This record gives sequence, structure tokens and C-alpha cells, in this order.
Amino acid sequence: MKIVEEVLDAGSHAYVTGYLHDVSEEMENHRIRPCMVVCPGGGYEMLSDREKDPPAFAWFAAGYQVFALNYSIKEYAGDLRPLMELSKTVMMIRRRAGEWQIHPDQIAVMGFSAGGHLAASLGTLWNSGRLKERMDTENGMNRPNAMILSYPVISAGEFAHQGSLEKVSGGDEELKEWFSLEKRVTPDTPPAFLWHTADDDVVPVENTMLFGMALKRAGVPFECHIFPSGIHGLSMCNYDVDTKNESCGQWFSLGLYWLNQLFGYRC
Repeated sequence: MKIVEEVLDAGSHAYVTGYLHDVSEEMENHRIRPCMVVCPGGGYEMLSDREKDPPAFAWFAAGYQVFALNYSIKEYAGDLRPLMELSKTVMMIRRRAGEWQIHPDQIAVMGFSAGGHLAASLGTLWNSGRLKERMDTENGMNRPNAMILSYPVISAGEFAHQGSLEKVSGGDEELKEWFSLEKRVTPDTPPAFLWHTADDDVVPVENTMLFGMALKRAGVPFECHIFPSGIHGLSMCNYDVDTKNESCGQWFSLGLYWLNQLFGYRC
């Protein structure tokens, strides 16, 4: 394994860590691999350790090149910083795809809770005028090819996780509404895999349901799983992250199969 680290924003201490497979002559079929960018949750207030390395290593074990994003939080979470940092990450990976043995058209983003909001923000807002006013997106170089959203924060409406929306909007009501992502889905939004638990008492399941309905209306391919019960913050749903839940734990194999089929990847 090769580990790389790239600073994205010196002012807010945002950076991304990459976990890359070594090139081996014994594995010619996997010389070029798909890529996953992991965005941990934490309400834009902190970054959850259990939603960062455990899923990153699971995707790595499944054959993916993986990057874990430490995006801006707390007082640095406003002013579109996290969205620009994820944009920069995807663009950097695409630019350096040859160096890092990555297929440039097989870059997925995934996130948990507020990290799911960030991943879905890029998926829906990658081509927005507001983002392009702040940075050069190089004609869509920042568009991910797929999204995996785990119990994501989505809506600024009735079912909002107010803490996340307050942080990412900096308290600006107009920006908070802009970040109500079920309203930002277009036919250019990338395909998505979503999962949630019906009794999540932190981020209501309606967030995922609203986003799924928006994807359906826009004609965007998606797969959605609503598991009957499980606490918020399940991550990999195993003892490694102190959240053993065998039912919900199926999400990873289901999501892996979905993404492998989408990318035509055999591990």
C-alpha cells in the first residue's frame, strides 16, 4: 500500500489521505482501478473516526483506490468550503489518475450523515453557478461518477438536521435553502446508492426518501434500502465501530455490488 496526503486548504487545515494499491505484475487485470472518496459525518462540527478509516479500508480491500477527506468543520464549514474541498479532491484525482492508477471515469464519492450531505452536494451542485463563481471547475472535472449516501442529511425543510444545515450555511437562510438537496437534483446528477434506517432519531429517514423521489423524477438511476431499525451513525455496522447490526450491515455488500455493476469492475 502507498499512502499519500494532500493539503487542500491551509487556512482551515483541510486535507485528503489516499490509500493506493501497489502495482503488481501478478495482477495485470487490476492495474487501473476505480476510486472511492470517503466523507465522514459529524454534523459539520467534527469528523467521525468510525466513519472514516473503517469504510475506507473496506473499499480498499474490495480493490478500490481510496481517499478519505478531512474537510472543513466548525467555524470553517461555511462559505462553501467543504463543497469546494470535495470538488478539488475529485478534480485532483482525475488529473492525477494516470499517476495513481485510477480510471478517471470511475470516481465515486460517499458520505455518512453530514458527510452524506457533502457527497450529495457535489453530486447535485457540481455545475452550479454559485460554485463556479468561487472556483474553476474545469468544465465538469469535479463531477463524480457515482454517489453512495449513508443515512445522509439532505433536506432543509421539515425533516432537516438543523445543526448540520446551520454549520454548512453559516447561518445564512438563503444558503441553507440552497443546500436543501432534494431540490437540486437534475438529470445531470450522478447515479446514487442510498441507505437509512426507518427509526433513525437523529437524521430522519425522510431525508433519504425525499432524495430518492427527486432522483426518480429526474430519471437518475438509483438504489435505495430502508432497514427497519438501527441507531444513527452505524458506519460499517460491526463490532469494529461498536455498532453491531447484521441486518444493516448488508449495506456494504449491496453497495459494492451496485457500484461494481455500474463501473463494470470485477474484484
